[in-house]
Amino acid sequence: MPRQLCAFLLQLLMVFAIQAAVATDTLSPNQNLSDGQTLISANNIFELGFFHLGHPRNTYLGIWYFRIPLTVVWVANRNKPIRDSSGHLSMTDSGVLLLFNSSMDIVWSTNGTVAPKNRPVLQILDSGNLVVRNQEDDKNDYAWQSFDYISDTLLPGMRLGWNLRTQTNMFMRSWRSGEDPSDGDHIYNLGPPELPQLTLSNGSNKEYRWGPFDGYKFSGGSELRPNTVFKPMYVAGSDGIYFTYELLDEKTLSRLVLTQSGNVPFFTWRNHSREWVIRVIVNRYYCDRYAMCGTYGSCYADDPFCRCLRGFTPRSPQDWQLIDWSGGCGRKYELNCRDGDGFVKYDQLKFPDNAVVWESTVEKCGEECLKKCDCMAYATANVYGNGSRCLVWLTDLVDLRNLPVGGEEIYIRMARAELESLAAAKRKRRVIRCVIVITSSVLAIILVVLVLCYLWQLNRQTGETRTNNIEEDQELHLFPFKCILAATNNFSLHNKIGQGGFGPVYKGELPGAQEIAVKRLSQDSGQGLREFKNEVILIAKLQHRNLVRILGCCIHGDEKMLVYEYLPNKSLDSFIFDPEKNKLLPWSKRFSIILGIARGLLYLHQDSRLRIIHRDMKTSNILLDNDMNPKISDFGLARIFGGEQTEEKTKRVIGTYGYMSPEYAMSGHFSVKSDVFSYGVIVLETITGTKNWGFYHPDHDYNLIGHTWKLWNDKNYCELVDIETVYPEDSVSAERCIQVALLCVQQRHEDRPTISSVVSMLNNPSAAVPQPKQPGFFVEISQNKPDFGSGSGSVSYSKNDMTITVEDGR
Repeated sequence: MPRQLCAFLLQLLMVFAIQAAVATDTLSPNQNLSDGQTLISANNIFELGFFHLGHPRNTYLGIWYFRIPLTVVWVANRNKPIRDSSGHLSMTDSGVLLLFNSSMDIVWSTNGTVAPKNRPVLQILDSGNLVVRNQEDDKNDYAWQSFDYISDTLLPGMRLGWNLRTQTNMFMRSWRSGEDPSDGDHIYNLGPPELPQLTLSNGSNKEYRWGPFDGYKFSGGSELRPNTVFKPMYVAGSDGIYFTYELLDEKTLSRLVLTQSGNVPFFTWRNHSREWVIRVIVNRYYCDRYAMCGTYGSCYADDPFCRCLRGFTPRSPQDWQLIDWSGGCGRKYELNCRDGDGFVKYDQLKFPDNAVVWESTVEKCGEECLKKCDCMAYATANVYGNGSRCLVWLTDLVDLRNLPVGGEEIYIRMARAELESLAAAKRKRRVIRCVIVITSSVLAIILVVLVLCYLWQLNRQTGETRTNNIEEDQELHLFPFKCILAATNNFSLHNKIGQGGFGPVYKGELPGAQEIAVKRLSQDSGQGLREFKNEVILIAKLQHRNLVRILGCCIHGDEKMLVYEYLPNKSLDSFIFDPEKNKLLPWSKRFSIILGIARGLLYLHQDSRLRIIHRDMKTSNILLDNDMNPKISDFGLARIFGGEQTEEKTKRVIGTYGYMSPEYAMSGHFSVKSDVFSYGVIVLETITGTKNWGFYHPDHDYNLIGHTWKLWNDKNYCELVDIETVYPEDSVSAERCIQVALLCVQQRHEDRPTISSVVSMLNNPSAAVPQPKQPGFFVEISQNKPDFGSGSGSVSYSKNDMTITVEDGR
C-alpha cells in the first residue's frame, strides 16, 4: 500500500511538474502546449492557448487578454480549425512552430522561420506579441513574431504596412463572423509604398480612403491624429513603411478592430465596469465613404452632402435630385489639349485617389502636366519621408471631400472656354466692387446727414416723452413709438423672432440699416413698471462683451418696449436642443461659450460698479452673436446689491424651474451662489445638448443633474458627451467642465464655488478642481409637479421654459 501511494504521489508530482513547465510565458523545443494549457505573459496581460467557437465545436490557437471576458486578438489557424480538443503546439530545435491535430497532421506552422543562432524559445510578451527568439538573447531580434501576421486586431506596437526587406504586406482582415475567425470580406491596409494611404476594402472594392500621411495625420481624415489616449505614428525607412500607434498611458488596455460589418472602432478597457468602451470609430463620417460623389464631386459635412466642383455640373440632374450622386459630375466645357487648356486652383480638398508621384521638380510640376494631354490635375505636397513631391492625376478625379481645416490645394485642368468664363466673371466682380465703393460713399454721406437730422429730432422728442424717472439716466435713448412701429413693420408676425416670459420679441431696422431687437412687454406678463425700470436702468450701466447691449426703450401709454442690439444667431437653446444645429457646435465652440458665460457672470458679481444677481440664468437668456460669442440677456428680474452685501431673502420667488437653486426655490433665499447653480445647469445642458427639466432615462427618474451625478460616481461620465462634437483629445477638457458644473449645482450654497473660482478652474488646466458633493434637485419626482422639499410656499408649475413668479407667504 505505501508503495502504491508513493507511485501515485510520484505521478501526481510529474503532472504538476509538466503543468508548471507550461504555466509560464515561454515554451522550449522539448515541451508541448496542449488544449487546456496556456502561456501567460510576465505581467499577466496576455494569454496564449486554445479556444473554442462555433457549432460544431471548432478549436483555434490564439492570443487573448488575461482575466478579461474572452477577447481574442490573434489567431494562428484562423482558416483551418481543429475539429476536436486534441490540438497541441510544439517547436522544433530549429525554432519552427508546428500545430498538430489528433491525426498528427500539421494544421499550421511557421515554416520558413530563420533559425536562431542559439537555442530557440517561444515567448508571449506583455505587448501581446508571440515571438521566437534566442534563449540567451532578450533583444528584439526575433526569428519570428505574430505581430507580422495580423488578424482583425491592431495592438499598440503592431505595424500596418510594408516590410521592404521581405516585401511583406502587413494588413488587418475581418473575421467571417463572431463565431468564425476565418478570412472575412473586409481588409484594412496601407496602400503601395510609393504614396501610402490607409484604405478599407470589401473584396476588391474600396469603401474608405484616408489620404496620404502629412506628418501629423492622414490628410483625408481627422480620427487618427494625436489625442489624449494614443499617439499615431507613420514610419518610413529603409526597412519598412508602416502605420502604428503607442499609448500615452502604458497601463491602458486598447485595441483597434476591423469588424465583420466593416467598421474600425478603437476600444479601451474600463476596469470598474468590466467592459470595452468605444472611444472613436475611424470611419464614422458620411463623407468618408469612397467615391460617394462620383467623379469631380466633392462631399461636404452639411446638406446637401455632394456638390460639383466649380466648372462642373451633374451628369444626371435627375439622379442628383433623388440623392443619388454616384454618377458624379461632368465638365461644362470639354478639354481640347491643342486649344489652350490651363489650370484652376481649388483648395480645402482631400487629395483624390489614384495619384501618381512624378520625378519632375516641384517648380516644373504644372508645366510638365500641361504638356501631357491625359494629365487631369497636379499638386505639390510633402510626402512623408520623401520631402516635397510632384503629384499628378492621369484619370478623372474621384473621392474628393471638402476639408475646411487641413485641406489641400490642387490644380485641375480646365478648357480654354472655362478659363475665359472665369476671367470674365473676375472682371465683372471688379467692376461691381468699384460701383459698390462709389455708391457706398455717396450713401454714407447721405446717411450721416439723415442720422444727424434723426438725432436732432429724437433729442427734441426725448424731452417731451421721458417719464417715470427714466429721464434721469442720460446714457439711454428713448425711442418714439412711431419709430418702433416703422422699424418692426407695425409688429408684423414676419418680424417676430421669439417669445419670452414677459412678451414677444421682434426684429427691426432703424434708418441707416441698423438692426435691432424689440421686446414688447405683455400687459399680463407679470413684469410691471418696477421690473421694466429695473432692466432699463440696470443694463444701461453695464458694458461687457458677454452682456447684451441695450440701445434704449420706448413708453407709449400702457406699452413698454426695450430696444436691444440684434444678435442673428438667437439664443443658445435654439442650437443645443436642435438635433441638426447641435452638430454645428464642436467642443472648442462649446467650451468658448461656457467660458464666455462665466466671464459675463464674473463681471456682474464682482467687476461691475454694482454687484448684480441675475436670478433668471438659463439657456434661452444666453444670446449668440455672429461669431457665436455668448451674451447674457433679460435683466428684468435682476437685483442690485450694495457694498459687501452678497445675499438676500424675498417673498417673491421668481425664476425658471430646472435652473433655480434649492435654497431659492424653497425659502426665497438668493445670492451670487444662486446664479452659480443656474450656471452649472447651463454648462451641463451645453455639454449634453439635453434639457435638465423633463430629462428622461428608461432606467431611473433622475433629471439631467441626477443622471450626471450617477455617471460621475460610476466614472462613466464620457457617456454624457457626443463623439461627433467631442474628439478624444477634448475629453480631458470636457471632463473638467462636467466636474466644475457638478461643483456649481451642489446642494449647499456654501459648498458651491464663486464664479471667479469657476473662471480660474476653466482657464487654468493645471489648477486643482475639488471633488463635488451631492447636487440639489437631482430627482425628478413627478412629470406634473416638482417636489421642492419642505418649502412653505404654494408652487404652480409650467412645463415650458418661461420665467415664473411665485408668491411665498411667510
